[in-house]
Amino acid sequence: MSLDLRKYDASSEIERVGRALEVRFDRQTEVRKRRSVGFRTHRDTWVRVEQQPMSRFVRRGNDGVERSVILRGVARPEWHQAVSWVDRANDRVWRADETEFIPAKSVIPWGVLREAPDLSAVWWQRLDESLDALSTQETTRVAVRQQRIDDGITAMFRGLDTTVDEWATAHGDFYWQNLTAPEFCILDWEDWGVAPRGWDAASLWHNSLLVPALADRIYRERGADLDSRSGLLCQLMRCAEILTAPAGYADDFVEPSKIHAQRIIDQLTSPS
Repeated sequence: MSLDLRKYDASSEIERVGRALEVRFDRQTEVRKRRSVGFRTHRDTWVRVEQQPMSRFVRRGNDGVERSVILRGVARPEWHQAVSWVDRANDRVWRADETEFIPAKSVIPWGVLREAPDLSAVWWQRLDESLDALSTQETTRVAVRQQRIDDGITAMFRGLDTTVDEWATAHGDFYWQNLTAPEFCILDWEDWGVAPRGWDAASLWHNSLLVPALADRIYRERGADLDSRSGLLCQLMRCAEILTAPAGYADDFVEPSKIHAQRIIDQLTSPS
């Protein structure tokens, strides 16, 4: 059963979290998303309350933020504590994580990026350092499986070899909404784990296609990942997702996705 926290009254769940973690929430700082709601607390931390159906919990678990404590050299909020429980009546699992509060704001809180953000050289350096450090971390967590790549690409493009030949640890949800500025930090670590090399770079690149100069900058910064075979497959999958989406979902991305998809296919199929 789908549950959208932008519409659902989660007052009782939020109160339960406050009692369990012994925090008071600043309701003026509330950030609501489809599957989560977050607040700044009286002790200057951040609490994110998340829900997911039991079927997803069985596949993925819900301890990604907690397990991110093992990551070194990656700009992320420090984790403090959590509470989790099962809502059997609605067949879902709730979890709240208390983390370090990051004063810098998301580059965009939601929606689509249409103008280039003002990002410093230090910001880009921290992005590169964090992605490089993250890629080398060892974990049993899985963010993206081969089947997702196969299904995503072949839904639009048939006859290609979609076998991923390089895997690395990734954030898994690497979009402008989860990156802060002017100080660089990566938010929302629920889904991190092993993915095809270049997954995060491809996600951010595709998320930036409406600002071509910004997409080009990402490609320059992460070209080694993006031009690898696995990175090309990640880019193609992101394009395929848009090209197979229902009309009205992300129409502005359709034309650039078509153009780049052909470029990527040419690279994948050209003789070595």
